[in-house]
Amino acid sequence: MQTRTLGKTNLQISRLGLGLSEIGYGLTMAEEAQAAQLLNTALDMGINFLDTSACYNISEELLGRAIAHRRDEYVLATKCGHVAGGYQGQDWTPQTITDSIERSLKRLKTDHIDLVQFHSPDVADLEKDENIQALLDARQAGKTRFIGCSNDNEGAMWAVESGIFDTLQTSYNLVDQAARRDLLPKAKAKNMGVIIKRPIANAAWGAETNPSNYAHTYFIRAKEMLAAGPIPGVPDDRILLALGYVFAQDLADTMIVGTLNPRHLAANIEMVDSLLPIDEKVVEELNGRFDRVEDEWIQLR
Repeated sequence: MQTRTLGKTNLQISRLGLGLSEIGYGLTMAEEAQAAQLLNTALDMGINFLDTSACYNISEELLGRAIAHRRDEYVLATKCGHVAGGYQGQDWTPQTITDSIERSLKRLKTDHIDLVQFHSPDVADLEKDENIQALLDARQAGKTRFIGCSNDNEGAMWAVESGIFDTLQTSYNLVDQAARRDLLPKAKAKNMGVIIKRPIANAAWGAETNPSNYAHTYFIRAKEMLAAGPIPGVPDDRILLALGYVFAQDLADTMIVGTLNPRHLAANIEMVDSLLPIDEKVVEELNGRFDRVEDEWIQLR
């Protein structure tokens, strides 16, 4: 697996990361063995960047139970800011942020997290100095090595321009391209680590029916971009196309893809390791079609 340096953090991370919302929402604690199989497969095949969140139901617990004994083999990222996991309190207060990080450490069975990220805050939440200070205090105390922000649109731009955060996680894919115009170049210019979420656009490209309620907007956008006709040179596999599109831009250090299926995981790794890059003319055409048909298409949160 290829690796990249995660911006100013100097962490060496795999170009393909594993998003862990699916194991949190799709499994139960009784299915720990399934989570362990997926996580160990990822590590064994070269993925070392694991992205979870306090909000992803039991994701942190499963990760901690399954692979805490391999802690030195992966870069661990989680998120905070919201009330989750039975916690009593309010979103986006210093106490909630602090308590969330403490709870994550226990669930993940570790004495430190490599990257703690704010989880989709509004600009008003980011502008509260006490919230930022709570995250800085966690870094100062050694509870996290680096701090980041997972966000889109105005909140993401605020995070980049503030100069506070080490990393940015944001939405970017072949039907969600707004970030390439301004946001991602600015983040890279500041040497922020860039993590791409939703790189395969929820498999909406080329789907005959809407793949999910969440992907409805992506599905509609894909249909509009495809209305101009076939794109010469497009790979037969639409997942390969989506991954290849993001990789070709050279605007990201890693992209995170989630799955519950070890076979799908292995297939994604094979694509990244052996089947990229895709034809640069395909990337140019995708960019052109987005620019021609988009009508203020903002990033999806």
